[in-house]
Amino acid sequence: MKLEEKRNIIMRILNKNFPTPEVPLNHKDEFTLLIAVLLSAQCTDERVNQVTPSLFALADNPRKMESLSENQIYHIVRSCGLGPQKAKAISLLSKIIMQKHNGKVPKTLKELESLPGVGHKTASVVMSQAFGFPMFPVDTHIHRLAQRWQLTNGKNVAQTEKDLKRIFPKKSWNKLHLQIIFWGRMFCQASKCYGMECKICMTINPDRKRPFKHKRP
Repeated sequence: MKLEEKRNIIMRILNKNFPTPEVPLNHKDEFTLLIAVLLSAQCTDERVNQVTPSLFALADNPRKMESLSENQIYHIVRSCGLGPQKAKAISLLSKIIMQKHNGKVPKTLKELESLPGVGHKTASVVMSQAFGFPMFPVDTHIHRLAQRWQLTNGKNVAQTEKDLKRIFPKKSWNKLHLQIIFWGRMFCQASKCYGMECKICMTINPDRKRPFKHKRP
């Protein structure tokens, strides 16, 4: 099957199942989204959504957050995993946003990536979902599905991001990022589909006879 045909099938199925996907992390603005995405590293969205109400009740903007001690933040976010590192990052980035960005979350990828605890994927999510810039954030889940769907050679998430941006229309990137995440969670899970069970896998790779073996990012 040609790559263009695969792309069209994938987009058609995803648009049918998730026509208007919303960010699964509860937030009210760009700052609370930034904090929620940071906390979601190696943690489920469900757990983050259980934790952030308590955190945001104390501090839902960088001015209030910088006034909290790392220990106060840690005791709230520790169940998300990597608690000490995340608490330190949240405290420091809040101070930097106040001191260097006049209390506003920066709107460039470079500036976001310079903040403590904010990597390329987190910065890309904020750029796309908070500010509307066309981005295609790729985590290990999207990387895995892109491999199963043979849209990338599977070297690493950076290469997968480049490949997906090349394949899919730019105007669809922000929506597709969420759609693929939701599809993976519901129909193409890591330990269930293996490239042979869900509708997308079966449709675009009908001749696959053995479970797909993933390359680690």
